[in-house]
Amino acid sequence: MKKVYADPTSALAGLLKNDMMVMCGGFGLCGIPDELIEAVRESGVKGLTIVSNNAGIDGVGLGKLLETRQVAKMISSYVGENKEFARQYLGGELQIEFNPQGTLAERIRAGGAGIPAFFTKTGVGTKVAEGKEVREFDGEHFVMERGLFADLAIVHAHTGDTEGNLRYRKTARNFNPMMATAATMTVAQVEHLVQPGEIDADDIHTPGIFVKRIIHVPGREKRIEQRTVRKRAEAAPAAAGGAAV
Repeated sequence: MKKVYADPTSALAGLLKNDMMVMCGGFGLCGIPDELIEAVRESGVKGLTIVSNNAGIDGVGLGKLLETRQVAKMISSYVGENKEFARQYLGGELQIEFNPQGTLAERIRAGGAGIPAFFTKTGVGTKVAEGKEVREFDGEHFVMERGLFADLAIVHAHTGDTEGNLRYRKTARNFNPMMATAATMTVAQVEHLVQPGEIDADDIHTPGIFVKRIIHVPGREKRIEQRTVRKRAEAAPAAAGGAAV
């Protein structure tokens, strides 16, 4: 089966529909499938439920889909960098299902593993547990969380082969591997496209069986969410009688 597609639009052809659930990899702006996000935006689909650690920033990443009002609900952990997200939420235009970050990761992993629900201590006794089943095990209380499984997962990888085997690089690994397993259809964008066998078997993070479509995105721009630098230290004065080096 041919998995490599020419561009994001063709890779998502026939997969997008209104009111679907989409998992989107990345953490902040690191490892986000930005070309695929842009294709979702251009498609015009609406009423989306997006599962993502965050919502990008204004005008970048998932922030683009918020601007066009294509998102009805976010299932997320951290969304503090997006003013449009806050405006829509406070204005009652956007539904939010907040999750502790570890719980969100485990909900996705569980969905990919075919586990419908699990119990965790995280959130017991807080608003996180409101409306959820709480059960006692060995004298401790645990809240039940549901696994997540989406209609579509879009992910970004550093390297992929034409069979769909993926390798992520450093922090960009984040939510991408688990999301790739937790959807009916997974589409990946890769920076480096290679032939089968060129990725060492021990370095494959997502086996190709999970990935149905791939696009090659060489030379993509890598945005920095918050650039933080410190001033260069002042040069020490030269010692008396000596020369500055």
